[in-house]
Amino acid sequence: RGMTNKSFPVGFILLGFSEWPQEESVLFWIVIMLYLMTILGNSTIILLSCMDPRLYTPMYFFLSNLSFLDLCFTTIPVPQMLSNLWGPDKSITYAGCVMQLCMFLCVGATEGVLLMVMAFDRYVAVCQPLRYTTIMHRPLCWKLVLMAWLCGLMESLTQSPITLQLPFCSHHRLDSFMCDVPALLCLACGDTSATEWQMTISAVIFTMLPVGLILTSYGCIAQAVVKMKAEEGRQKVIATCSSHLFVVFMLYGTVAVVYINPKTNFTSTYGKFFTFFYTVVTPMLNPLIYTLRNKEVMGALQRVLRNGICISKSR
Repeated sequence: RGMTNKSFPVGFILLGFSEWPQEESVLFWIVIMLYLMTILGNSTIILLSCMDPRLYTPMYFFLSNLSFLDLCFTTIPVPQMLSNLWGPDKSITYAGCVMQLCMFLCVGATEGVLLMVMAFDRYVAVCQPLRYTTIMHRPLCWKLVLMAWLCGLMESLTQSPITLQLPFCSHHRLDSFMCDVPALLCLACGDTSATEWQMTISAVIFTMLPVGLILTSYGCIAQAVVKMKAEEGRQKVIATCSSHLFVVFMLYGTVAVVYINPKTNFTSTYGKFFTFFYTVVTPMLNPLIYTLRNKEVMGALQRVLRNGICISKSR
């Protein structure tokens, strides 16, 4: 068996869901439906945050950035996945695999840091309400988003080269529907312990550390909520923060299962399911979680639709 990457003139073969060939056509339409719902839901949040002046707040600024990241996050693997599910060709070029890996690591790490930034925003809003507009001013919000992107870029530039330098086996078959680090680790024929250790450390930095800070923020928020006298204000804070926490645990929980011990967990029966969940399902659920219980977003949607109907009637 070849032990160098010179044996990859064409690229890789993505096995994906080939163990269930009869279900591939069904999966194709399921993925298309989920993808279209992801585009519709996240695009709606971005448009509403730009069009409705009542949503010109730091919370919706961060939420619109999260929606943009979700669009990127799911668009990176889904077109290739649909192509592989539709026809007999399961291949991806080496250049395509490199691009997919780099972008996925960057966007994934950026989203993790952004969720931590959103927790900080909620902490300031609830625990320092009188100073909220002073602290969370527009330039700071932009700087926090930029910091999240820089962290994602740093993760991609650090992890991608080390992963791509692994001595891959000559059969070049990836037991996945995308090029990500766990799948490439499983394809390596040589010693991958150094890469696995680095990946575990990276997972701790970009999952455990943010989750710890997020939980600390919400611990302070919980104490502040208990002291609130107004029932309506308490319910609003609980609704907003519970939505955010659900998104945090949904993303971080599934990512941690795969990335903390990648070579073991990814090759297990549930590894592929968790990867599918956080790449395809989670980006679709996020806008639903944030909007279904959010009166401000639903009100903005009604106003935009009402204005659109009035404009069309006036013509």
